[in-house]
Amino acid sequence: MALHFELVTPAKLVRSEDVHMVVVPGTEGEFGVLAGHAPFMSTVADGALKVYKTENGIPEEIVISGGFAEVGDKGLTVLAEHVGS
Repeated sequence: MALHFELVTPAKLVRSEDVHMVVVPGTEGEFGVLAGHAPFMSTVADGALKVYKTENGIPEEIVISGGFAEVGDKGLTVLAEHVGS
């Protein structure tokens, strides 16, 4: 079962894809989200999102600054103030 992940900034949709897991740098600490996660909302700290495309894969890191993360019925949406390159 895949997790639908979207990364959005105020300017654009940066990423929209199905992945295995995403680890988010929350302000209260990192948290991982898999498909079927309970609804959840958190503020996001400056740091790196770790996107795992497969269960045993090497994560892709995406540097983000601030924002919010929301887990809902449709998956995980991260609303970041800024996404690094």
